[in-house]
Amino acid sequence: MRRKLIDLKTQRTALLEAAETLLKEGKREDYRAQMERIANMNAEIKDLQDLVQEQDRKFLDAVPDHGEEKDKALERAEVLKKGGEVKFSAKETIRDVYQASKQITLATGTIVQPTGAGANIRDPLGNVVSSIVDEVYVQDLTGMGAFLEPYVISEVDAKGGKVATTAGTARTVSTDPKFGVAKISPYELTVTSYVDRNISRLSPASYYEKIRTMAMRAMRRKLSELIVNGDGQGSPDMFGIKNAKNVAGETIFAALEITGGVTENLLTELFFAYGGDETIGANARLYLNKVDLRALGKIRGTQDKKKVFSFQPDTGNPNRGMIVDGGTMIPYAINSFLTALDGAGTSAQTMVYGDPMNYELGLFGEFTIRVDESVKAVERMYTILGDAMVGGNLVVDKGFVVATTPAGG
Repeated sequence: MRRKLIDLKTQRTALLEAAETLLKEGKREDYRAQMERIANMNAEIKDLQDLVQEQDRKFLDAVPDHGEEKDKALERAEVLKKGGEVKFSAKETIRDVYQASKQITLATGTIVQPTGAGANIRDPLGNVVSSIVDEVYVQDLTGMGAFLEPYVISEVDAKGGKVATTAGTARTVSTDPKFGVAKISPYELTVTSYVDRNISRLSPASYYEKIRTMAMRAMRRKLSELIVNGDGQGSPDMFGIKNAKNVAGETIFAALEITGGVTENLLTELFFAYGGDETIGANARLYLNKVDLRALGKIRGTQDKKKVFSFQPDTGNPNRGMIVDGGTMIPYAINSFLTALDGAGTSAQTMVYGDPMNYELGLFGEFTIRVDESVKAVERMYTILGDAMVGGNLVVDKGFVVATTPAGG
């Protein structure tokens, strides 16, 4: 079903491009016929999307078979210890990308630990990845060379007039709709990390789980950077929110020029800059550097000297929470790869505000992990190697607002 859905979306993109050509050539009858075919296809795509999303939901929410998971962990641990390669399907990777923050453990509870060997290697304080990875739309694009996602830039508008003046006259032509196409192409994402060889003292399942977790966390951390900063050049065809472009080279994000740095009016400006003329920030979230979050916390009223903003951190995830501005509550998540607005120079892109589901992250196949014991053998280190093919782009016009400092500072 997923393959059929991707094929239909690809066909729809071609039909939209053809429709736009017909419109430019003035062939309005042919254009309307083409749009009718697209409308019918949209209905079929919607049904398939609902089905695939339900299948994915069941997969992600399924209670794991602990016996099966334990056997898989032991089997994969042995493969890794022998220098072999472990492969995770795109569905497994999606589950791990979405649920890594929930600390899923692969059935280590029933495995006896060797005497004198610790069950865990303690992670450093604050070893947390930005929540943006868990909040964007993730799609399995296994087997695709690239994926084209069409979106609406502007719609048809209606025209009217007095009956007495319009009778017998030619119809007023409506403004033509405009479409854009966002391209999502595979970008090679690699993980190279080193760990003390004492990790081998863990039980097989704990060894495997630790290797898997470290590789997945490294992948998630890099994705949290690419989702905001991917520039389509240093990361070919991997477009982050701040550099999102369609195939015509037009930007997909909206830029908001911010003067004066972090002020008491900053969040209000961002809040109202997002959305259309009749909407405001439904499902939108603010992603910012921790420096800017601290700067917001320091702002005090000019008269009463009380703090303007208060914070409600998420007790289950220290990376995100709510900023309270009077009666307005704005969800936030920290991302250290975003440039801080506080103290930023000229023409800097800083915090971003929008609905994370407007960004599409594609997984183009399996995520593979292996352990090499020879690269740093002298230093008593094991090398963790991971490889994946990913891609991403904004797929909704002005799907995010990017706070930008003016050229003059």
